[in-house]
Amino acid sequence: METSRRNFLKASGAFLLGLTIWPAVKSFAGNNTDEIARSEAPAGKKWGLVIDMQKCWPQYQEGCRKCFLACQRAHNIPDIANKEEEIKWIWTEPFENAFPEQEHEYVAASIKGKPFIVLCNHCENPPCVRVCPTKATFKRRDGIVMMDYHRCIGCRYCMAACPYGARSFNFSDPRPFIKEINPAYPTREKGVVEKCNFCVERIDTGLPPACVDACPAGALIFGDLDDPNSEARKILAARYTIQRKPELGTHPSVYYLV
Repeated sequence: METSRRNFLKASGAFLLGLTIWPAVKSFAGNNTDEIARSEAPAGKKWGLVIDMQKCWPQYQEGCRKCFLACQRAHNIPDIANKEEEIKWIWTEPFENAFPEQEHEYVAASIKGKPFIVLCNHCENPPCVRVCPTKATFKRRDGIVMMDYHRCIGCRYCMAACPYGARSFNFSDPRPFIKEINPAYPTREKGVVEKCNFCVERIDTGLPPACVDACPAGALIFGDLDDPNSEARKILAARYTIQRKPELGTHPSVYYLV
């Protein structure tokens, strides 16, 4: 009888403790991140990027890599030679890799095999957000898909869910591979995922993304897709663009002029 009473009291205590700490756990695991995301993101904005490859290709052939270097410096991206462990925020893929659903034997010679700048697509319907168990990856109200490095547990579910290969995992401490640390942006640790963030630290202060600012040809056009008067929207209305894997229903925020 005494044993049963003691077990009952233990179970009751555990239940009451759970009721006490559950709001804090729930806040830590999810709601806080969403509130922070909403408060930081500018209202009435939906950021997107248009990449004019016709302007990019001549510069690229001459060895221009200014957009890549600007992104690397701004975000402390490590320069890891091992391709299996490299960290990529913005890079290039050949047409057949970037747009496999549009590859066929009669692709125009002016496009086939050409390098295309690729990065996180900041999808309207991001599968990476849905699968993250800790909400380390989340979407701001302005459409930018973010990473909270402190919440990331390294499960890599988001990497498996991303159909664009836009996420990288830190298999080792990335800091020894950073040539010059930018103190204005946090470095990452071993065991976390990272990716392009559309330079939120810049756009929230009124500056364009570092890659856009660095492009000498004006091939990268960043703007508010909800504003019909923005340069990005005007280009989308005037010229035909393509997107990566639109058939998946992710609704990317990155468009390509070819």
